[in-house]
Amino acid sequence: MTTGLDGIVAAETVMSLVDGQRGVLVIRGLPIEEAARTLDFEGVLALLWDGFADTADLKPRLGAARTAAFRHVSRLLPGAAGLPPIDGLRAMIAGLADDQDGTPLGLVAAMPVFLAALVRQAQGKAPVAPDPKAGHAADLLRMLADRPADPALARALDAYLVTVSDHGLNASTFAARVVASTLAGTVASVTAALCALKGPLHGGAPGPVLDMLDAIGTAQAAPGWIEAELVAGRRLMGFGHRIYRTRDPRADVLKSVVARLSSPRIALAEAVEKAALAALHKHKPDRPLDINVEFYTALVLDAVGLDRSLFTPAFAIGRVAGWTAHILEQEQTGRLLRPDSRYVGPAPSLAA
Repeated sequence: MTTGLDGIVAAETVMSLVDGQRGVLVIRGLPIEEAARTLDFEGVLALLWDGFADTADLKPRLGAARTAAFRHVSRLLPGAAGLPPIDGLRAMIAGLADDQDGTPLGLVAAMPVFLAALVRQAQGKAPVAPDPKAGHAADLLRMLADRPADPALARALDAYLVTVSDHGLNASTFAARVVASTLAGTVASVTAALCALKGPLHGGAPGPVLDMLDAIGTAQAAPGWIEAELVAGRRLMGFGHRIYRTRDPRADVLKSVVARLSSPRIALAEAVEKAALAALHKHKPDRPLDINVEFYTALVLDAVGLDRSLFTPAFAIGRVAGWTAHILEQEQTGRLLRPDSRYVGPAPSLAA
């Protein structure tokens, strides 16, 4: 019996190819390395939506949609007061109606607007209106800090959003497709995807990577700390992946991004990576464990100035590109996703 749906094909898609054996990720024909190098967030959104939604003049339309989303902040923000950022974001998104602002474009636009408003509310500050002329990543940083984003930081965040934009039928994308298959609408489908991020097994690991680096402290302490964790049977954050049996290709993309930034954690992270890979090979020689996307995600998001409580919502701001593309693709099939199950309970008592 297959558990966890491993190896089961639940949908045909043009969105992305994930080859776990070879460590390859392709976004609509582009290797992830090329996509991150040549596209900004608006570019990867247009690539994913091509053939499913209008992609003409997408950048100015997305900027205008952020401005439209800001009009909902005063209505939706009070209901999200005091919630953790990912829960508040989910509550605000769920409050949109399936109308002009509840479209795929409206939902992609609303994500950074709502998150920035939530963060500033928690700080006792007024929300900052979007700049429709700014890029998506730059505008998120600007709305958080109420000042223009540093171009280098905006480029780094942009590359991150592209890198995490889609990744096969991961848990949140599958949740979105299941709900989309019922024709419940885009708002309900994206809300379901956000619900899937609540669990720590999907979307929640970058923060603990920083906790691990803080606990290790110095490059010299890394080998001993890692050895003690493995002997105790504890997991190393940022290593191993459900799909990849070799190095996660997104990890190297983000490692190159963080190398261009000023981060005091880079030298420590590289020492931890080296020590961890050596220790994992020694302790688990028959189990291929390598670095995953979460490890350098943590460093990128920390370097651009995001608090670790915002790492999962930032992931959602990138992944909503893939969610909405899959929703559009699923709706075109007109087919309800309804898998079978195998009954393994007690035998029924049937009347003679």
